[in-house]
Amino acid sequence: QVQLVESGGGLVQAGASLRLSCQASGRTFRNYDMGWFRQAPGKEREFVAVINSMHSTYYADSRKGRFTISRDNAKNTLYLQMNSLKFEDTAVYYCAAKPTGVLRSTRSDYDYWGQGTQVTVSS
Repeated sequence: QVQLVESGGGLVQAGASLRLSCQASGRTFRNYDMGWFRQAPGKEREFVAVINSMHSTYYADSRKGRFTISRDNAKNTLYLQMNSLKFEDTAVYYCAAKPTGVLRSTRSDYDYWGQGTQVTVSS
């Protein structure tokens, strides 16, 4: 089992920045690709970005440039730096883990999920 706990969400104005964190425990962090997803009200959960233990990354096209995924393997922590936030970035953000392999953007490829952290961007 892998336990994931997100933090860092909040209410911000459009144009602001936030950094989300996801603390992992339970299994060897390096053995997992770590991803961020988000779910806006009334919408499906969508892929944001994923990173492997070698720090290779893959982003959803619409998030390239404003969002940066990173990880600290020594601290078992995943991050998502979000800049120039827009109203449409409002969502619950989830971190997820899958056994290391091909970087994937499909929700069903991920075995473990956190409880989510709310990000609200006011316009």
